[in-house]
Amino acid sequence: MISDKNINPGRSPFIRGKLAVQLLADEPAGIAAQVADAVRLEGDTFKVIFVGGGDERESFDFDRQRAIEKEIGWQIVGTAEMRRPDRLFGVAYAEGRYLFGEYEKSEALWLKYNDKPQPYSTALSTRVARAVVNMAAPTTDERVIDPCCGIGTVIIEALSMGISIVGFDNNPLALKGARINLAHFGMPDVVKLADMTTLEPSEFALAADEGEASVGRRTFDSAILDLPYNLCSKLPSAERLAMLRSAGRLAERVIIVTTELIDDDIAEAGFIITDRCIVRKGRFERQVIACCGQ
Repeated sequence: MISDKNINPGRSPFIRGKLAVQLLADEPAGIAAQVADAVRLEGDTFKVIFVGGGDERESFDFDRQRAIEKEIGWQIVGTAEMRRPDRLFGVAYAEGRYLFGEYEKSEALWLKYNDKPQPYSTALSTRVARAVVNMAAPTTDERVIDPCCGIGTVIIEALSMGISIVGFDNNPLALKGARINLAHFGMPDVVKLADMTTLEPSEFALAADEGEASVGRRTFDSAILDLPYNLCSKLPSAERLAMLRSAGRLAERVIIVTTELIDDDIAEAGFIITDRCIVRKGRFERQVIACCGQ
């Protein structure tokens, strides 16, 4: 997919890298013809790599990828360095065209937060937590609430991306674990003890002299609601419905994580489902459901 947005590839566990497109052509030769004038290395070393592409009309085996890299790389005036280049360039094929530009590899930053001093067996993985945060907050301007934060897995991923987030939980032991985990990674204590069904938007009203304003009648742009999961019992429907309605009072959009089929409760709480997916770990499944208020 070609996008005009300046995406940080480190935000997502599913993006391998970002190609900042400088040149377009119908064939690799067209890129090669332009690249000498387009690239100024200023003494830096470089490397060109094929970063992806292909469809039913075009396929790229190993030999073809290397040939494209060489055809373009030979036209760049400078010193090639295969192991540790100062600048990395990428070539891709997308939407019937070849694209060339500087390539930024994604770092697996979420792996840094795998090893928590206070883990929990049923908590979201850091990879899924990071993906859920990206769904809730596509930009760092979003204000997010995690009203069932548990040991803080979602909170930690959000803070690591510079997203404004607060968390609540009615379990003092879980909250203690969240604070230990946050402190371990040098992050601020943004969690409090509370039953989410008692939270009201008025509690989070922003003072006008702070230069900020709430979002419509709600305070937060998004809520991430990872519904409590118990190996031995199910969450009562009435309790689940109260939690969903509370999330709707607090935020314009809600990302729900659930182990059960709860579409009827979601509709009764006043939400419209806009998207969904299933996350599997062995035989264990979670649904991730994106909702907005009616």
